[in-house]
Amino acid sequence: MKKMIVVLCAMASVMTSAETSKNVYFGDTHLHSSYSFDAFLNNNHSADPDTAYRWAKGQPVIHPYNRARVQIDTPLDFLVVSDHAEMLGVMRAVREDTIIKEDLGWIGNIKRWYAFRLMNEAIDTDTGLQFFGQFLPKIAADNDHSDPVQNASNNISDVNIFGDTTQTSQMAWDDIIESAERHNDPGTFTSLLGWEWSSIPMGANLHRIVITPDGADKAKQFLPYGSDKSQYPEDLWRWLEETQQRTGTRFMAIPHNSNISKGYMFDDTSLRGEPISADYARRRIKWEPIVEVTQIKGDSETRSDFSPEDEFADFENYDHYIQQGKSKYKSSTADYIRPALKKGLAIEQDIGVNPYKFGLIGSTDAHSGLSSAEEGNFWGKMAKDSTPETKERFGSISSSNGWNMSASGLAAVWAEENTREAIYAAFKRKEVYATSGPRLRVQMFAGWDFPEGAETSESFALIGRQYGVPMGGDLVANDNDGKAPVFLLRAVKDPAGANLDRFQVVKGWIDNAGQQQERVYNVAWSDGRQLDASGNLPPVGNTVDVSSGRYTNTIGQPEFSLTWADPDFNPQQSAFYYVRVLQIPTPRNGLLDSLALELDQPPRGPKTIQERAYSSPVWYKPQ
Repeated sequence: MKKMIVVLCAMASVMTSAETSKNVYFGDTHLHSSYSFDAFLNNNHSADPDTAYRWAKGQPVIHPYNRARVQIDTPLDFLVVSDHAEMLGVMRAVREDTIIKEDLGWIGNIKRWYAFRLMNEAIDTDTGLQFFGQFLPKIAADNDHSDPVQNASNNISDVNIFGDTTQTSQMAWDDIIESAERHNDPGTFTSLLGWEWSSIPMGANLHRIVITPDGADKAKQFLPYGSDKSQYPEDLWRWLEETQQRTGTRFMAIPHNSNISKGYMFDDTSLRGEPISADYARRRIKWEPIVEVTQIKGDSETRSDFSPEDEFADFENYDHYIQQGKSKYKSSTADYIRPALKKGLAIEQDIGVNPYKFGLIGSTDAHSGLSSAEEGNFWGKMAKDSTPETKERFGSISSSNGWNMSASGLAAVWAEENTREAIYAAFKRKEVYATSGPRLRVQMFAGWDFPEGAETSESFALIGRQYGVPMGGDLVANDNDGKAPVFLLRAVKDPAGANLDRFQVVKGWIDNAGQQQERVYNVAWSDGRQLDASGNLPPVGNTVDVSSGRYTNTIGQPEFSLTWADPDFNPQQSAFYYVRVLQIPTPRNGLLDSLALELDQPPRGPKTIQERAYSSPVWYKPQ
């Protein structure tokens, strides 16, 4: 015991750079400005990249739809303005008559004139959403789940109503670059360059955000690659590889909204229906080390369909496809994160490489130019659904509307400093986590033995790194007679938010029969509750006053700090572990808006929400 105390004291007195320089930074990697075609058609005509950065940094800005002065409650540490590569800046240029006409030719200019007339009519009559709907894929029959690109009857990539708009998009990209350069302030605020590749064949959402830590000197050597060039992820990766070799630019791609991918995002095969090979798996994990697990269009962790024992599954389900016409939502294990992580273990046993070995982040996907992940300060998905009275309008081309959506989410990174290089490096090593909006501080280290008292030590992170690996890492098997791994865990509430309900560890593994398994462990909780025989807890309670939209922190607790060992560990079984931290219930934005409108209840969606955080996993592989 004395030896342990001496060790802890020595480490506390000799702080290394690993402890003193690592901090958590919160940001949004997925935000659209008026340069995105769908954002512009849905009434974001003024919130450009500059507006987006000013909002993120805490400055007051003008809302693009209601023209009110708005301001984020807690500024972000970093932001990626990630406008769609397809028709980048074109809708805005057409409206403002700044489109480069010389490139179009006489046929293109006739098309431009006609499209200009149609688009302006849609904007003037407030039917931009219907106009946008014409670009969406039509419902096509799922031909035995074969290649959706070949089966699609219509895709957004097939539509080019304005002719050649390369130079117009180049002007928009140059402006995006210059805005990012102006607002990047190393050590204080980070702007990362990026865009969205928006493949959506047959209404299957396969979108990726592409980001780079590099600046204008490299970014001006290319134009963002869009799904109008190809809808296959492999072709995106090939372009990233070729562009990296040509320009020296570093890239990564971040899939999002797998929840509406129609079973294609994390499939057993490639999009072309080919078996996943070791080469495919290596290329995928090289370019896509991170996945966006939660955002405005729903949460993609898991559903009760696949996790029936998980009482907190089905968080913010979003069962609405992006397509023309309506079709019944069908959930698939290839749409969700936890099943994908398990599937990755199984694929690795067959081919030696895990294609789904990814870290987890959240982001917003807001198209208003305003990265609003706060339920009480939420400005909608599109500018048009940003106010209580306009939420219903968003549902004219699908069964979804503003009432379906919650404010979500944020990307949290553990980095040495708030700079492009440090944040990008944290993404690459997967030392990142997701929150549904609150700024929860979450730490997870996995090892075989931590000193006694580590969970309460002032050198918590130093000890974690010295004796274990952080989230996103690999726990190497050792010769310790089958001893179970130990996890050093900490979660701290958002300083301006709600107390914490519980701390959970989610485990997935492949059993001896080759079957994929999972279990959720309650490892710490508030208010003196007791586990039942099945390891479940009574609910924490709910302090939300539905008549005022307020809550109190009279339940829950502000922090958890502990060590936990896997009681069901088998050294011969591959496994992953990630943590999920839940807040006590708080008011959802739908409740607040319904109170403002003097409605009895929100037209859709619950009144309260249990916000949460998901860490990136740690993976264990037998020797």
